[in-house]
Amino acid sequence: MESPPRILVAKPGLDGHDRGAKVIARALRDAGMEVIYTGLHQTPEQIVHAAIQEDVDAIGMSILSGAHLTLFPRVLELLRERDAGDITVFGGGIIPDADVELLLEQGVAALFTPGTPIERVVSWVRERTAKVPA
Repeated sequence: MESPPRILVAKPGLDGHDRGAKVIARALRDAGMEVIYTGLHQTPEQIVHAAIQEDVDAIGMSILSGAHLTLFPRVLELLRERDAGDITVFGGGIIPDADVELLLEQGVAALFTPGTPIERVVSWVRERTAKVPA
């Protein structure tokens, strides 16, 4: 039997608002995925370390603090440095449209802003992390 996708949900930086991250984590879990929630105030280094240790398929980061142009690129950089660039990085939060485009160009796989239906996020994660039969 195929194992379910493993998703790390993280709240990097000083942002203390984790309601959205918890809602997404629960929705992914309810959809049959294994979810690891790191809790608040994680550094990019802690997020990448946990992702590698937990052998996740994807990292979902929620950023409401305005530090998205620093935190997403740093996580992507650390993943590449540790030969874990195959881990999909996606996220959500308060991110201006111009910054969304820039982050997508830098390698973030998807960004979901406020008002995105939860089902859309779950569907995207499911499709992106689908295991190819051996």
